[in-house]
Amino acid sequence: MPGVPWDEDPTQRVRPGTLLIASTDLIEPTFARTVVYIIEHNEEGSLGVVLNRMSQTAVHNLLPRWTDIAASPRALYVGGPVKQDAALCLGVCKHGVDVEAHPALRPVDGRVVLVDLDADPESLENLLEGVRIFAGYAGWGAGQLDDELDRFSWMLASALPRDVLVPPGTDIWFDVLRRQPWPLPLLATHPIDLSLN
Repeated sequence: MPGVPWDEDPTQRVRPGTLLIASTDLIEPTFARTVVYIIEHNEEGSLGVVLNRMSQTAVHNLLPRWTDIAASPRALYVGGPVKQDAALCLGVCKHGVDVEAHPALRPVDGRVVLVDLDADPESLENLLEGVRIFAGYAGWGAGQLDDELDRFSWMLASALPRDVLVPPGTDIWFDVLRRQPWPLPLLATHPIDLSLN
C-alpha cells in the first residue's frame, strides 16, 4: 500500500512462519477457528497448512515408515482444502542442527522445516524433534490473502516452533490468541456458538 508504513499494513507482515488466526467472524466451516501456518508468501500467492484439523487417519496407515518420528497424536492432519490427496510434512529441528547440510530438509522459518517424505525417516530422526504430516494445504492466489486480511478475516501472529507439533488436547486457536498483545486475548473466550452465550 503506497504511503503506508510497513508496520501499519498487515499484508506486508505475512511471511513464512506467520500464523493466520481465523477471526471470530470467519464462520465458513473449512476455516472457522483455525490457525494456519504460512509456508510460502510472495507476489504469486500464499501457501500454508491448517494446524488444528486432525483427521481420523493414523500416520501408520498411510506412511508407516514415518510413524516413529511423527509427533503425538500420530494422525494425519487436514492441511486445507487444496490437493487433499497429497501429503506435505513440516518438522521442527533440534537446536543446533545445520539445515543446509541436509537435502531432505528445506528451511521455512527458524527451526521449522519442510521435510521430504521420500527421504529415509531414520536418517532424520536425530535431527528433528518431530514431524506433522498434512493432507492437502490452504492456498491463496495473488492478492487473495491480502483481500481477506483487508476484510479482517484473519489476525496475524508469529509462530513458535512448538505450534507445529502442538500436543493432543490443546486448543491452539485459544492458546495463540492468549499470548498476543492486549486486547486480542479477550477473543480467546469468544463462544463457538453465539446462541449458547
